Amino acid sequence: MSPLDIVTSVLILGGSALALTAAIGVVRFPDTLSRMHAATKPQVLGLLLVLAGAAIRLRGNPDVGMLILTGMFTLITAPVIANRVGQLAYREQNVRDDLLTRDEMHEFVADGESGGDEPPRQ
Repeated sequence: MSPLDIVTSVLILGGSALALTAAIGVVRFPDTLSRMHAATKPQVLGLLLVLAGAAIRLRGNPDVGMLILTGMFTLITAPVIANRVGQLAYREQNVRDDLLTRDEMHEFVADGESGGDEPPRQ
């Protein structure tokens, strides 16, 4: 077994373990914001590790470019999706107020900048 095979195995197993912990977190966490955190941060890092392991294993293959594009697309879209899910959870009042240390969204929703016909959050 070559050193590159060992590195590939470690990256793929580490990424798979992170993806597994993210899936368990999505199922077990109690509220939307905690689930959103579990669905974005470890999941993205896990996917990037698996893609890196696959790219090392496929070195010289034209499919490595597709793996790089997949990783870049994930890095670009995951924060945007997490932001939108967090805003939606806040506007639908599915957020536990006791977990918030600062409520920065209150000014935007109270000023009527929510982008919809939602009533201001009390």
